[in-house]
Amino acid sequence: MDATANGGAHAAANPAAGPPPRIAILGLHLEANAFAPPTTRQDFVRLCLERGGRITALARSATSHLPAELPGFYRRMDATGPWTPVPVLIAAAPPGGPLEQAVFLDFLDEMQCGLAAALPLEGVYIASHGASSATGDEDSDGTLAAMVRRVVGPAVPVVCTHDLHCNVSERMLEALDAFVAYRTNPHVDQAARAAEAADLLRELLAGGRFAKAFLRLPLAPPTVTLLTKEGPYADLIRDAEALMRTDPAIANASVTGGFVYGDLPKCGMTVTVTARGGDLARARRAALALARRAWAERGRHTRRLLSVAEATAIALASGRGERPPVILADSGDNPGGGGRGNTAWLLSALHGARAPGVVLGVFVDPALAAEAQALGEGARFRALFNRVESEFSKRFEAPARVLRLSDGRGVGRRGTIAGRAFDLGPSALLELEGSGLRVVVVSLRRQCHEPRMLEMFGIDIAEARTVVVKSRGHFRAGFDEFFPDDRIFEVDAPGLTSPVLANFPWRRLPRPLFPLDPEAGWREPDWPEAAPGPSQAPGHAV
Repeated sequence: MDATANGGAHAAANPAAGPPPRIAILGLHLEANAFAPPTTRQDFVRLCLERGGRITALARSATSHLPAELPGFYRRMDATGPWTPVPVLIAAAPPGGPLEQAVFLDFLDEMQCGLAAALPLEGVYIASHGASSATGDEDSDGTLAAMVRRVVGPAVPVVCTHDLHCNVSERMLEALDAFVAYRTNPHVDQAARAAEAADLLRELLAGGRFAKAFLRLPLAPPTVTLLTKEGPYADLIRDAEALMRTDPAIANASVTGGFVYGDLPKCGMTVTVTARGGDLARARRAALALARRAWAERGRHTRRLLSVAEATAIALASGRGERPPVILADSGDNPGGGGRGNTAWLLSALHGARAPGVVLGVFVDPALAAEAQALGEGARFRALFNRVESEFSKRFEAPARVLRLSDGRGVGRRGTIAGRAFDLGPSALLELEGSGLRVVVVSLRRQCHEPRMLEMFGIDIAEARTVVVKSRGHFRAGFDEFFPDDRIFEVDAPGLTSPVLANFPWRRLPRPLFPLDPEAGWREPDWPEAAPGPSQAPGHAV
């Protein structure tokens, strides 16, 4: 997929004059699952909490733990002309529950003070995930964007990138001049989308003017149907990209799948189209075309998941050599969506069935990892998983041997975190006696979507008969060299990220909402045929 669409040509054709523009950089990365425990400051400290000049140093280094958008934005800005980065704060935590309100307010205050101290500014780049919420603020991303606009004023360009699993509010879009969402799932285009945002920012700095059209559909597809290789969402993304290729007036077309586990009124699939020259009518026509197709094909957002019993039977057949090796996705317990990473339904079933050649990664249990570290490699002991139980995380116990220990630090080699540093915390590879099942136990809650998370323990993935990953879909970009699509199976096991949406006690979702409510309907907006044209002010036509 084209990294910069047609924005790069416009940016290059209108270079900014005068001193290098001062561009502020900030962002909040959190995918907030309303059913998970609250996210704390420590969650950010353990993943990424960086300030000031250190952000610039990390963004320009060969490897860092920053969100991938930051190096992508810096590279593109560096390549397209002089500029002065003014980094303020980048706060990123693993997906979890809503952010504690006091922590959110602290971050917001720090960003506001940093922006105010940096004035005058010529532009702002907001690099956020887009599905955050706080315990006292359902629209924390909108609050952040509104704060930025309030501080810098109406004339300073503000551009923003989001994950396609974002929940977009009208309030947020009103504060932005341009909005760019990822177009790949698994996410491998973060840097490319940041480069696209950089080009749009250059275009705005050179006098460009944009208008935006926005639509929200009463459609919240299960996360497993939002893949972009093939399927209904992939077709929408291809349509959006075709618009950008064929119509020079379309600066960006973003179709976001949303993050339904946020359980918020702003959940749902959205379409945001940004048009050049303030051409709101053209933006609206393009947005309607995309939304009409999305709604007409809403019934395609279905996917059959395996039961635990069916998955176990497949693992047994693979272990006996009766079928090729397979990968099982424990998508109901995906730390990448707020899952705890420690449900034991698949672990217990596969161990009990004595399925040969099984590797499971990664199981989040700091107490068990610490015990294994204390015992040392080669030790035999009775491994107790989930000694403190919760709703989905039930105890599981088995005799085990410590095969290998690690500090959990590594660098991704493929897929969504290729070239980025990751940290699993003190970790251990255990082998369960009686079945030979090997399980990687880690201390920090992370999604297993990178082969190095297994390979760093000496596991040869190509030799495994069944690999179980606690991941929803990002593993596909990392493990595709071992498992083609026809050997990937998603399992319906309980957890905080179950793709079976009827499993949740929804409280704040807008209802009716498809597919939860099959009778849900969508009424197209009553937009006039002759919308405001080039006289429309940039950034605030929503």
